[in-house]
Amino acid sequence: MHDTCEIVCINKDAVDRVRSHMLSQQLVVDTADTFKVLGDPTRLRLLYALTQRDLCVCDLSAVLGMTQSAISHQLRVLRGARLVKYQKVGKVVYYSLADNHVVQLLDIGVAHARESQPR
Repeated sequence: MHDTCEIVCINKDAVDRVRSHMLSQQLVVDTADTFKVLGDPTRLRLLYALTQRDLCVCDLSAVLGMTQSAISHQLRVLRGARLVKYQKVGKVVYYSLADNHVVQLLDIGVAHARESQPR
């Protein structure tokens, strides 16, 4: 038994309709890059902490139990992916989520993971 079609194309109209709605190659690459960044447990923990409130590097370090250097490195990656932003207040830099889409990505990912866990 084969798990692939033996015919090249059954429904040309359906294929054409789906093709006309496909994402651009650049949008696919950009979206895949976002998911790659989200694929790191430390970065997910940082983002989840920032769903609670804006925090500075030293506070994020205390929350996650990691060095400020390690936190700063991960925040640079998250900034590069446009998932977090920062604001300098005096000598302190506060990080926050870039927008509500980041919250939605996290919420959906966590909900899916919870549903997938064995009961």
